[in-house]
Amino acid sequence: MKRVLVFAAVSEAATGMALLVVPSLVGQLLFGAELTGIALTVARVTGIALIALGVACWPGTPLVGMLTYSAAVTLYLGYLGISGEWVGLLLWPAVVVHAILMTLLVRTWFKDRQTGEQ
Repeated sequence: MKRVLVFAAVSEAATGMALLVVPSLVGQLLFGAELTGIALTVARVTGIALIALGVACWPGTPLVGMLTYSAAVTLYLGYLGISGEWVGLLLWPAVVVHAILMTLLVRTWFKDRQTGEQ
C-alpha cells in the first residue's frame, strides 16, 4: 500500500505543479479548452492544493502538507491582492486567515519536532 500512496502523492503533486506553471495547457489537454481570466487563478490555487495533497499523502507528513498549502496560498493570494488584478471582498480576510493558520501550523510543527513526533 505504501508504494501506491507514494505513487498517488507524486502524481497529484506533478499535476499540481503543471496547474501552477502552465494552467492553460492543462486545461487544453484535459478539457479541450484554454483557460483564461479568473479560471487561471482558480487553476493555480487548485495546483497549490494538489501539491499540498501530494505532500500530505507522502508517508508521515500530513502536518507538512497543510503547512505547504497554507503558506503557498497565503503568498499567492497576497500577490494577487498586491498586484490588484483580482481583488474581491473576501481576498484580504482570506489572506489573513491563511496567515494565521500558517502561523499555528508552524508553531505545531516546531513543537512536534522538539518532542520528536512527526
